[in-house]
Amino acid sequence: MKDENIKKVLLLGSGALKIGEAGEFDYSGSQALKALREEGVYTVLINPNIATVQTSEGVADQIYFLPVQPYFVERVIEKERPDGILLAFGGQTALNCGVELYKSGVLEKYNVRVLGTPVQAIMDTEDRELFVDKLNEIDVKTIKSEACETIEQARKAAATLGYPVILRAAYALGGLGSGFCDNEEELDKLAEKAFSFSPQVLVEKSLKGWKEIEYEVVRDRYDNCITVCNMENFDPLGIHTGESIVIAPSQTLTNSEYHKLRALAIKIVRHIGIVGECNVQYAFDPKSEDYRVIEVNARLSRSSALASKATGYPLAFVAAKLGMGYGLFELKNSVTKTTSAFFEPALDYVVCKIPRWDLSKFRGVDKELGSSMKSVGEVMAIGRNFEEAIQKGLRMIGQGMHGFVENKELEIDDIDAALREPTDKRVFIISKAMHKGYTIDQIHDLTKIDKWFLQKLKHIIDIDERMKALKSINNLGKELLREAKVYGFTDFQIARAVGLEAELHSMAKAGLVVRNLRKSYGILPYVKQIDTLAAEYPAQTNYLYITYSAVAHDINFLGDKRSIIVLGSGAYRIGSSVEFDWCGVQALQTIRKEGYRSVMINYNPETVSTDYDMCDRLYFDELTFERVMDIIDMENPHGVIVSTGGQIPNNLAMRLDEQHVPILGTSAKDIDNAEDRAKFSSMLTRNGINQPEWSALTSMNDISKFIDRVGFPVLVRPSYVLSGAAMNVCSNAEELDRFLKLAANVSEDHPVVVSRFIEHAKEIEMDAVAKNGEIIAYAISEHIEFAGVHSGDATIQFPPQKLYVETVRRIKRVSRQIARELHISGPFNIQFMARDNDILVIECNLRASRSFPFVSKVLKINLIEIATKVMLGLPVEKPHKSLFDLDYVGIKASQFSFNRLQKADPVLGVDMASTGEVGCIGEDTSCALLKSMLSVGYCIPEKTVLLSTGSAKQKAEMLDAARMLVDHGYKLYATGGTSRYLTENGIANTIVYWPSEDSQPQALDMLHNHEIDMVVNIPKNLSAGELTNGYKIRRAAIDLNVPLITNSRLASAFISAFCNMPIDGIAIKSWSEYK
Repeated sequence: MKDENIKKVLLLGSGALKIGEAGEFDYSGSQALKALREEGVYTVLINPNIATVQTSEGVADQIYFLPVQPYFVERVIEKERPDGILLAFGGQTALNCGVELYKSGVLEKYNVRVLGTPVQAIMDTEDRELFVDKLNEIDVKTIKSEACETIEQARKAAATLGYPVILRAAYALGGLGSGFCDNEEELDKLAEKAFSFSPQVLVEKSLKGWKEIEYEVVRDRYDNCITVCNMENFDPLGIHTGESIVIAPSQTLTNSEYHKLRALAIKIVRHIGIVGECNVQYAFDPKSEDYRVIEVNARLSRSSALASKATGYPLAFVAAKLGMGYGLFELKNSVTKTTSAFFEPALDYVVCKIPRWDLSKFRGVDKELGSSMKSVGEVMAIGRNFEEAIQKGLRMIGQGMHGFVENKELEIDDIDAALREPTDKRVFIISKAMHKGYTIDQIHDLTKIDKWFLQKLKHIIDIDERMKALKSINNLGKELLREAKVYGFTDFQIARAVGLEAELHSMAKAGLVVRNLRKSYGILPYVKQIDTLAAEYPAQTNYLYITYSAVAHDINFLGDKRSIIVLGSGAYRIGSSVEFDWCGVQALQTIRKEGYRSVMINYNPETVSTDYDMCDRLYFDELTFERVMDIIDMENPHGVIVSTGGQIPNNLAMRLDEQHVPILGTSAKDIDNAEDRAKFSSMLTRNGINQPEWSALTSMNDISKFIDRVGFPVLVRPSYVLSGAAMNVCSNAEELDRFLKLAANVSEDHPVVVSRFIEHAKEIEMDAVAKNGEIIAYAISEHIEFAGVHSGDATIQFPPQKLYVETVRRIKRVSRQIARELHISGPFNIQFMARDNDILVIECNLRASRSFPFVSKVLKINLIEIATKVMLGLPVEKPHKSLFDLDYVGIKASQFSFNRLQKADPVLGVDMASTGEVGCIGEDTSCALLKSMLSVGYCIPEKTVLLSTGSAKQKAEMLDAARMLVDHGYKLYATGGTSRYLTENGIANTIVYWPSEDSQPQALDMLHNHEIDMVVNIPKNLSAGELTNGYKIRRAAIDLNVPLITNSRLASAFISAFCNMPIDGIAIKSWSEYK
């Protein structure tokens, strides 16, 4: 029965998206809030992440955009006085914060009950020693490990256990600060890093090469307990689950193994006393049937979002209801709507999860995968067989691959070594090895991947080889074509295999030829429903996937042209994440409100847009041209929306238009006119609008001529990228030379775009909605950093605080001209640069941008809702208020995950590097900036700051900030040039030395001894010597968990904020209180 005394509940969110803690917590938090709302409970949410769906109107009753940290949570509890608190829905951030509040007695003081799993049980699973003791009580085997508090203890423990060992930091998320050590030297290096994140470090015996199996378990307070889903990792133990390809349900366990581990999981969960949802991870040795329990997470995790989407059993929703005191037998299964939630799902399909990495964005990053997570997003593919699911999944991650075969060749010198080392490309190396004639046994010995998976992959290779042998499309028979489609080949893969692409010299045409042949044979895909009981009960769902292994559709198509398809944003990656999910969800809600049927196509299991009750029909499938056309052919919609899902749908616009698909809003031709640099540029020139000078050049000679004219620095973008960053700012000839040799061969076919880079210019964003070329609503925001930091990494203030009125007027005028010229209907975004009132247009995107949720929530005008109405052709009126009427300011700050990316240089440039963002609101800039910097993990330094501040101009910019620090009692340390400059200007400081200098005190030693509380390191330029010295300091700061700022404008703003505003001066106000 439900607990009637609980009227008001506080939920802790997870803050900014970071590696190891991403969109899955937006999904689980939204589900929990939905469940509480249904029960009539008043909900309060603390989450500074302004881009998420859970921080939108109508989800929680009160929202606080504040850091999820004990101090702020306590102030909110004091103000709101909730009856209960939920800790399991905001990842490790919320869990750690909750445990802290419990230990310090805050929850007891204000009489707040923890709903769901009791805190003691959370501590039993988080603290390694308690966990092992707890499991020993019921004779369950765990991995031998010792908890250590010092490096000396760690060395002893490793010697006793015997190398190789694995190190883990306790209370850390996604394996942060963990790794393998083969000897004492590696142990010392890793232990130092681990201790800077956690007081306790575990040393345990390594079981590399065993299988990793995971069970999701649900238990209520009456001790009813079920397992919802079990999954297995494609890669053997030693690779973090978040880094591995995961298959659900498990495919390689025998029936007895499956039931043995299931019974154990239930026994463990009952003994620990979990209420709600948790996961149990095992290491399993298939040879001896021996097992070890790796860990139990007493919260919703990344895999619970995957399990919910894979089975249609909404774990977070059920967990929130169980926390309210219900029993499992009292709840309905939300998918079948007829049976209770007290049964275990059975699946008649295979689900495959594949992570997405963006390692090429970082300079010098280590590409090997291990026990610490590096992936930034994930996809989930559904198929009727493993081959179909994995081929779909490999296309979905968007790394330019067409499936398991028929990709561009990878150049690899030593295949054996590449198979031994797990990297982000290993699955494609297996494909290459199989084509080269490696046997399954050889590959198994090198990778330890289960032979069952390797046999299935070999099956794909065999079909491919049979098609290659045909040499021409005319020899391709109906049976082989059908077989290829059943096992997950696309039309394009088939076209490439039979040599059609080479014949027609066009990927798009070749794919269409196979498509027409396939249709003439009557080989068409079918739509299947996901239901949680393998069709034993009639499912009432709209949760769909598409497959060729079927003989009939599971649903009826009405064909009344009342449905509207919204294309989703695909896998989260650097540059496209939860902001676009928010845009998609707002569009779906508006479509429903206006009486149309909403249809979503998306395949990202972490999102709210792929939730079964967000829209009328959800196709959990690919966003490729072929699959989108399959769905359009069946749905026959009123129209398709391509402007709310970021770049992926935008890129499909032209090809869909050629097939006469009705695209709502701005026409495909106009989208192309904005995307194509040359067309866009000549349109600006025709209208007398300025832009930075640029040219597409085909030889080194032309490049030097262009630079002689405009001068350094220049921004260089190769059109064809071999490796590494896609663009770079070069400030001298040596750098330019090095970058071009590294990144691209300049040639006739691959021109390089070189444009003049303007220093010390402000960057300004315009987010707006237009109807038939006339602007209806707009928002102008200003970057704190100067141009040269990617807009996704910059700290943005809105409304703008330091723009000339004249500049604003010009920006509005230019935006109106562009909207008119491109006949924009719907959302768009323009980026400007301004120096002394000169306005230059950098680029224009005819789609929603990443700042749409931020400006919509600060302005309190939902721009996407207006845009969707425009695209549906409905009348809209201009909003009455403007951004210059606001009495408060919002600041968006970026979250970086450099601590996860071993060896990467944590410096910001024109390529984006942040994984997430927060947005906080304050009465003035200092208050908002302080809230948002604290939310992304900076802390206010206690007494010491290390300065090393770049070029002369930047040294001057930092002078006032340095003086302010000294006035507020901070001790300054500075490197050579900076120290001289400060002394000349009468600011007390102590000199420290670079790693390449022989004197004492050494900056690095001081960092290692934790004598420095914050580092401001601004790279002068990108020459080699500067990079190595600065790099060592920057990397050490990140590895030792010391706050690091690499931009002088941001550093000055942050310093002035914490010097002028004490932390208790920050107002604790909810979103609705800022009027």
